[in-house]
Amino acid sequence: MIRLPADDRASSPYTGYTRAHWEAAADALLAAVEPYATPDRALYHLPGDRVSHSGRLSDGLEGYARTLLLAAFRRDETVLGRYAEGLAAGPGGVWPRITDRGQPLVEAASVALALRLTRPLLWDRLDDAVRQRTASWLADALTAEPWPCNWELFPVTVGGFLAEIGHREETARKAIDRGLERVEGWYVGDGWYTDGDGRKFDYYNGWAMHLYTVLHAWLADDGELLAVYGRRLSRHLADHARLFGGDGAPLRQGRSLTYRFATTAPLWLGALTGHTPLAAGETRRLASGALRYFLDGGAVDERGLLPLGWLGPDTSLVQNYSGPASPYWASKGFLGLLLPPGHEVWTAPEEPAPADRTDAAHPLPAPNWLLQSTRSDGVVRLHNHGSEDVRYDPYYTRLAYSTATAPLPSYDNSVVVGGEPGRTEIEPLGTGEGWIASRHTVRAGITVTSLVAVRGAVEVRAHLVAGAAAGTPVRVTGWPAGDGVRADLAPAAGLSARLTGTTGDGGSTLFVALARLTGERDPVPLTELVTVTVRETGGAQAGYEVRVSWAAGPEKVFRFTASAGRSAGPSWSVAPAPVSG
Repeated sequence: MIRLPADDRASSPYTGYTRAHWEAAADALLAAVEPYATPDRALYHLPGDRVSHSGRLSDGLEGYARTLLLAAFRRDETVLGRYAEGLAAGPGGVWPRITDRGQPLVEAASVALALRLTRPLLWDRLDDAVRQRTASWLADALTAEPWPCNWELFPVTVGGFLAEIGHREETARKAIDRGLERVEGWYVGDGWYTDGDGRKFDYYNGWAMHLYTVLHAWLADDGELLAVYGRRLSRHLADHARLFGGDGAPLRQGRSLTYRFATTAPLWLGALTGHTPLAAGETRRLASGALRYFLDGGAVDERGLLPLGWLGPDTSLVQNYSGPASPYWASKGFLGLLLPPGHEVWTAPEEPAPADRTDAAHPLPAPNWLLQSTRSDGVVRLHNHGSEDVRYDPYYTRLAYSTATAPLPSYDNSVVVGGEPGRTEIEPLGTGEGWIASRHTVRAGITVTSLVAVRGAVEVRAHLVAGAAAGTPVRVTGWPAGDGVRADLAPAAGLSARLTGTTGDGGSTLFVALARLTGERDPVPLTELVTVTVRETGGAQAGYEVRVSWAAGPEKVFRFTASAGRSAGPSWSVAPAPVSG
């Protein structure tokens, strides 16, 4: 548990957090891990029976490197002195070597970035022999092969530091150019990167892709490069700001969520480099909201440590690379401490975040997402019609996520065809004002073309199942339960009261449900808020027409249209149509 100074919510309707709260939180986290350092302070073996696939020694290095990054942002000379002791024993001694696709490559980036940020306080005060051993250990990162994802930026980050100190400068610059070139191929526009080949969209956009590219350009004082990466960051922040609920909770989507308030790193980065569309008070409200959400929610245990999990320990978030110290990439969330106390981000009054201001249905064409938020309860919902992982990952492949719920093993927000919930080969079909659509594969020969239309907290979900044999059972699921919110799901077409149905003859069947996730205690019944009419169409536009009539809003019409496509049958698309009749 972390004890912070009294907040200032008397003068703010939001968090009331100031720089003093962030400093106190950083100090408490650093103090809590100190007892778990080895006598030479080169490794931090945090408690727990979990060992990552990289092994205990690598996990100990992870504990050192990730908490060193926090110490670098805090810039406390006494604390940095303890980490200096670890540098005397670790590199060329107890630390594992940096090898191809090995975890020490990740941790080398944190060490290098911390040394670069604190050079006068730490690096310049080390003995020459310690500096030489550390630089030599780091240099292996310049030629080690990273995994083809955000890992490409770890040699870039190490290279930036080594080039600055003149160690293997030519090799360092080659590593920088190589990494930046590889990452460039994953930029898809509008401030979004995919984390490697495919369509892997998640928080790695902010706490890795933007963080390392922008910091590298900023620290290298490369104005041309910073202009490119800075524009991308600024554009991304316009979307990123919408990924936080009114209570500060980030959306629970993607992997490595145990890094928690590392989601705030790009917010601070925009303020630090001057590349942000957000007002200073909005930046602090968003970042402080996330920190407060986790601290008040119990993310820190009774020892003051961050366990693997979300608010508390949660094994559903543990991945094979997760070790006891993995959560301390949350240190990135303290990037704002690099801003001086007099900076406007610390002095301006907190301003409302997007979820505080108004109901919204915000399309994100690059990842093909739709963000649906409601001011009354502060809940943000993500309709995912464009992001998937190569594995079936519940944090990637579900149709929807929110700031108030977590995915369940029992396939929430899914279409289950013939007992199979699979959702691969997701094909974006577009998103716009209040709607989004995609097509995915359940298994060979069976596809689902999905449309979601939203208004307020209400959703119309239409799913066209194609390629399944007549009589195949279909089940549609909705939101899981969450703290302080209720989930509703009702049939609208093709489904029984139990949200099940069967495919008919002809190769395609449309199923429509009404869904809602809301914090309202006694909401109006769904059927009083929207009416859905479905009819089959013929001729050149053969398919289905879905007419959505909102009780308090404009009518919308969508058409599912078949065209010649896969050998298994026609390919289906869906798009808005003019309202007529």
